[in-house]
Amino acid sequence: MIIVRSPLRISLGGGGTDLASYYLDHGGFLIAAAIDRYVYITLHETFIDEIIVKYSKLERVSSADQIEHPIIRECLKLLDIKRTNIELTSMADIPAGTGLGSSGSFTTALLKTLHTYNKNIITTHELAEQACHVEIDRLKEPIGKQDQYIAAYGGITCFEFRKDHSVKASALDLSEETRLDLEDNLLLFFTGYSRSASSILKEQDDKSKQNNADMIQNLHFIKDIGKQSKTALETGNLHEFARLMDVHWQEKKKRSSGMSNQKINEWYDFAMQNGALGGKLIGAGGGGFLMFYTENKTKLRHAMMSLGLVEVRFRFDFEGTKVVIS
Repeated sequence: MIIVRSPLRISLGGGGTDLASYYLDHGGFLIAAAIDRYVYITLHETFIDEIIVKYSKLERVSSADQIEHPIIRECLKLLDIKRTNIELTSMADIPAGTGLGSSGSFTTALLKTLHTYNKNIITTHELAEQACHVEIDRLKEPIGKQDQYIAAYGGITCFEFRKDHSVKASALDLSEETRLDLEDNLLLFFTGYSRSASSILKEQDDKSKQNNADMIQNLHFIKDIGKQSKTALETGNLHEFARLMDVHWQEKKKRSSGMSNQKINEWYDFAMQNGALGGKLIGAGGGGFLMFYTENKTKLRHAMMSLGLVEVRFRFDFEGTKVVIS
């Protein structure tokens, strides 16, 4: 039995600049943080000559080529796994389509599981890049590299996406006091809306490829906000970080009409009137989780609960994708 877990993530600044349609021309930068909500993959050998795959569906097939789940199929093919007496199961603390990078976490967890099964040693950087290869190159998803990299690395991490396709990862230089305050004062609330990140990101990707001036300028601005957020966090200025979150969100909404909706805007405004100092919708947009920074947690929690929103509490994860049992 092999069990691997991979953390979900929140974005702290610069999100959206990790798509190749932008960073190959301009370079990308963002800050992401892994949280202690996970995707789990289990693998064990069976006595039945078939591959059993369990996720939201159950598949029983005689070869990897027959698997409907695209990520599982491509990962098995990539690692050239010929054995057919295996059972793969996936579980998650939070459902997919909620903006916390579950697809990237799923892919890194699955690849780590299969490498462990093959008794391969793979570095954190290689794991992240291989997960990107599966989703972006093999499956042609119009997504960025953030989710796979933060899932693999964990921690609170800055990523530079360079014009030559390379990625530099470096831990955010936070004092312990700032890290604890950030962890305590960031609150996540589920909007109740789920969506496909690919459908939201395709519009951004297409416009970037067309060199749309408004989209490119928007992403330039967001990247600069990410760099300012790094400075604010590393100097312990959490009020400035919260202000930048709000600036980021107001600019991010301009990218697409599907980025937000009237209900999400109303919830956001209500939070800002009830203790939030700044916030944004996590992920590609269109639904998922609202995240706020506050120094009056009780007031904000009561306010959002009165609207029927459910809070998900979290701590930061500093282990990244890891084998739990082997």
